[in-house]
Amino acid sequence: MGKGNTMQISEKTILVSGASSGLGGACVRRMIGLGARVIGIDRSPASNELTALPSNQYWHGQSDVTDEQSIRDVIGHGTARFGALSGAIACAGVLHGERLLGRDGPASLEAFRRVLDINVGGTFNVVRLASESIASRETTQPDGERGVIIMTSSIAAFDGQIGQAAYAASKGAVAAMTLPLARELGRFGIRVVSIAPGVFETPMMQAASEKVRQPLLEDSVFPKRFGYPEEFAAMVQQIFENPMLNGTVLRLDAGLRM
Repeated sequence: MGKGNTMQISEKTILVSGASSGLGGACVRRMIGLGARVIGIDRSPASNELTALPSNQYWHGQSDVTDEQSIRDVIGHGTARFGALSGAIACAGVLHGERLLGRDGPASLEAFRRVLDINVGGTFNVVRLASESIASRETTQPDGERGVIIMTSSIAAFDGQIGQAAYAASKGAVAAMTLPLARELGRFGIRVVSIAPGVFETPMMQAASEKVRQPLLEDSVFPKRFGYPEEFAAMVQQIFENPMLNGTVLRLDAGLRM
């Protein structure tokens, strides 16, 4: 493949939601290491690790992904500082477990709506506003590529467990959005890909009990461990650099079928 057909990450401006920790934090580190300028979004303030990054490469916008004006403001401030976006990596999300019929009655409708609001609505909000910035960018790529959108689904979209109705529904929706968004944004030179990770060593999973963790480890085919956030970030890099990856959902799960 000719070098001219590969998107060079260096000097590009990339938006990362869920930037303060976990998968999003690993993506920030990876993109910065490759010479990108990163606009980070998170409900939490910038961590010490993020504040230590060079100010000419990282800017942090404390924001809620479900808030339209807030995300507009972050993208506006960030792109005024670094230039129009060439990519967006949507990692912000929440995990929720609750049986449909529990000991105390039916599952909470409010909790179900909250999970969908953040995992689906928040992802859609970030993607639609990031796409507007990417589409405005001039491109010198031979294929006319302007940028890449990467969304975070989950293997729960396909292998959801008891108590995961809300989470599986939300991640299934992200997976289902991937192809229609890729078809629509193709005319702007924007690719759309989702990653469906298995179980990764994020703060969310590190807080889980051994009773929850051990069966998941046993069901992994190989390697017999949870993924490292850096491995998710490596997949993100491959998606940016491989122009034939588009309109698809990639499982990253060590062969785990829950």
